Amino acid sequence: MKNVPNILSAVRIVLAPIFLYLYLQDQLILQLISIVIFTIAAITDYFDGHIARKHEIESQMGVFLDPLADKVLTFSAFIVLPFVDESQFPWWAVIAIIARDVFVTLLRIYSKKQNITMKTRMTAKTKTTVQMVFLYIGLLVGAFAKKGFILSTYADWILQSGIMFILMLFVTGLTLYSGLEYVYVNRTLFSKTNRS
Repeated sequence: MKNVPNILSAVRIVLAPIFLYLYLQDQLILQLISIVIFTIAAITDYFDGHIARKHEIESQMGVFLDPLADKVLTFSAFIVLPFVDESQFPWWAVIAIIARDVFVTLLRIYSKKQNITMKTRMTAKTKTTVQMVFLYIGLLVGAFAKKGFILSTYADWILQSGIMFILMLFVTGLTLYSGLEYVYVNRTLFSKTNRS
């Protein structure tokens, strides 16, 4: 049982490139399958955390692997969006989101190795929820856009309306703000680093 969380994290890492490859294929069925794979991978994130907490299982490997798997999965979803429509999902926004999440993840891993508990705020948890909702909307819109199906009309309209660009700006802004808030509320961690 103690290896199950790490196995589930590894599964997420394996599923991420499969999702990425399938979604980039210009076929609706493959893109829908990729979204199902993304969903399964996201569910493993809940279960590995639940199992680890329930059985009080934590290893050095898990401390490293769990956040890595989360970010690999999330980043793969953000990376495919500019291929849907770069005007609505600009690369600069994707890069900003990834840079923020990499920095905070490295900070969290460092704090755990130093046995320092990082303070979290509701903004960070809200950011994660908003990102996931946004990603599902973006992935579904991208899958149906320009495919000639009934739902494609709505997907095309959503892309042409600029709504997704506004949402992308909101998600990017919230992500960067939560990162700055993380640094501020955990500023003592940097003080400790400077003294060591």
